[in-house]
Amino acid sequence: MNLTRDRLPGTDRGEEPPMASKRRRASFHPHLSTRDFRVLARFIHGRFGIKVPDVKKGMIEARLCKRLSRLDMGSYAQYCDYLFSPEGMEKELSHFIDEVTTNKTDFFREANHFTCLVDEVLPAIMGSRRVGAGHKLKVWSCACSRGDEPYTLAMVLSEFARSNPGFDFSILATDISTRVLEVARRGVYDASEIAPVPLALRKKYLLKSKDPRRHQVRIVPGLRKKVMFRQLNLMDSEYRLDRAMDIIFCRNVTIYFDTETTQQLMLRLCDRLAPGGHLFMGHSEFLDCKMLPLVPVAPTVYKKVRTHEKEGTGSGC
Repeated sequence: MNLTRDRLPGTDRGEEPPMASKRRRASFHPHLSTRDFRVLARFIHGRFGIKVPDVKKGMIEARLCKRLSRLDMGSYAQYCDYLFSPEGMEKELSHFIDEVTTNKTDFFREANHFTCLVDEVLPAIMGSRRVGAGHKLKVWSCACSRGDEPYTLAMVLSEFARSNPGFDFSILATDISTRVLEVARRGVYDASEIAPVPLALRKKYLLKSKDPRRHQVRIVPGLRKKVMFRQLNLMDSEYRLDRAMDIIFCRNVTIYFDTETTQQLMLRLCDRLAPGGHLFMGHSEFLDCKMLPLVPVAPTVYKKVRTHEKEGTGSGC
């Protein structure tokens, strides 16, 4: 059934004064039934690849409660009817995504990956002459959330470029949530969030707010220009990228996926990774490389190789 606001109970503004409506919303605590939770869980898994076990029922209920309140809906069953209607798929799906996805992120998270990138991966790529002489390094930050990871990459790669004439790069940063992408595009962060950024890099790449009452910083324009943000669902059957990527960061994404979904995702990522390119995974993620053209080169860092090269190394993950 296609539910709209004027058909829902309590939406007639003549029925109660505004203050009464606010009091009603403040005490609004609908119950998510097991049936409705499992309907939503199956949809989340099928559409976004994220597994939602029964123990997450309370989390889903809490995250969606404010959407029900904002839509003046009295039950989760009503919300499900609306979400799965043609109107809901058009107008509500993006809000639903924003509420149910997790957006944990930090600058320089799992910092040894960036050390590995500078000390091992970039020199190897430069040595292969795949970048330089007019060819930019192409980097993809999957599930970039609020932009901490791609801006960290931009700082690190900018520093590398200073000491390597002819080196240039561009970064594609994608996420399924339009809300976090808007934050990322603005590049404005609370001062407390940039604590992991080394002081020397803060001075080069972060601008303090002119208003001393606002303890915020903004990524400098030159660095923001190096990152292109775009909405993308990693469960899509294909990724429309202009060319193969030299480096893909897909960290702490598959911890939310089951084994089959992870393997399918890795196959799609490998299709978009250039031969000799590198894939970075999160430190808590396990990758089975038996069916993938990848060999490990460092903890949770993998290089794409041809089949005969992999057979020659005898490496497994």
